[in-house]
Amino acid sequence: MEEETYDVVVVGGGPGGEVVADRAVRSGLTAVVVEAEAVGGECSYRACVPSKALLRPGAAREAARSVDGARQAVTAGLDSAHVLARRDRFTGRGDDTGQADWLKGAGIPLVRGHGRLAGEHRVEVSGADGTVRILRARLAVVLSPGTQAALPPVEGLDRIGVWTNRQAITADAVPERLVVIGGGVVACEMATAWRSLGSSVTLLVCDQALLTGWEPCAGEEVTRGLTGLGVTIRFGVSATRVARDATTRTLTVETDDGASLVCDEVLAAVGRRPVVATANPLRGLAGDTAYLLAVLAGVDGPVVLVGHSYGGAVISGAAAGDSRVKALVYIAAFTPDKGESAAQLAAKFPGSTLGETVNPQPYPLSGGGTGTELVIDQARYHRQFAADVPAAEAAVMAATHGSGSSQLKPSLRVNS
Repeated sequence: MEEETYDVVVVGGGPGGEVVADRAVRSGLTAVVVEAEAVGGECSYRACVPSKALLRPGAAREAARSVDGARQAVTAGLDSAHVLARRDRFTGRGDDTGQADWLKGAGIPLVRGHGRLAGEHRVEVSGADGTVRILRARLAVVLSPGTQAALPPVEGLDRIGVWTNRQAITADAVPERLVVIGGGVVACEMATAWRSLGSSVTLLVCDQALLTGWEPCAGEEVTRGLTGLGVTIRFGVSATRVARDATTRTLTVETDDGASLVCDEVLAAVGRRPVVATANPLRGLAGDTAYLLAVLAGVDGPVVLVGHSYGGAVISGAAAGDSRVKALVYIAAFTPDKGESAAQLAAKFPGSTLGETVNPQPYPLSGGGTGTELVIDQARYHRQFAADVPAAEAAVMAATHGSGSSQLKPSLRVNS
């Protein structure tokens, strides 16, 4: 089979893969992106962007209700049809034409299909139509496959079609009763959004607080906000069994304290796992890192790891356990335009602290001359770039990020 050759082959077209490919091309290399679903990844269509679109109308209503004079005029509930339509305008209902066109305009070919490592510097891509293509990388294969929702070990949960973040964020109707399993960011955001749209929402939280990976005050503040909206929060309670009535389609959730909750939808929001992983719910950071190390054991040659959000903590742990990892690439939520400095980018957003968090440092270019990379101030790393992971893990990410690391020799950095 004939091979197509590029300098860099990127597996995964989410925030990490897009930016790596773009930066490679801007550096004079050739790059190709392999993506099986939508270019832009989970963030663009089923996570960060649509969740904020769902939350904004409720936040605006609550803000108006907090002001005397405006409060008296806000007497009706939200118009769910208009809220959901607004969400869809932000995401295009999963249409990735715009982002695919961006890749094309940047000179980055897009190969649609599932990519798998097929030897040193080789990726085999299986298309939906059954075709197979072999891509060869002269310099590096970059793995940026992203994550998917993990399901907790609850009897029946994997058989009856419950919601994960994807269904919760893209649903076209408001469930009358919603039970949310979990107490993290997705659980809290979706509980807020659907309660604002009129659902009766119950949170089942196995811990004694919300957002346990953050500072305690964050969970306390969110608890007050959810309670004020009318969300029922049951701390120290876990679901043990979920069943669906074949006639009414309603769901019954049994808990470890003997209660039974009847609802119309169940959202499982207990965390994420790598898309390459076999099912192993609630593995946690240590388990995700161990799994990634196992995957790397089957990779020939040097490795570059790319992480976005929680993924940054996973790749940091894996890098410490595998000497073949030559660079870590941490992806932020946005990047500068060509020729734009971090300070110029930060100036576009009032209140941004990006400019004071990154320090420009020169580095030699392969063709002569010097370029400038942005190195993050390690003392500010956790708050600025990794607030969604524990402080100890963020410290590891920060330590492996900077120039001159004793373990890593970064050859391609995306520090924006």
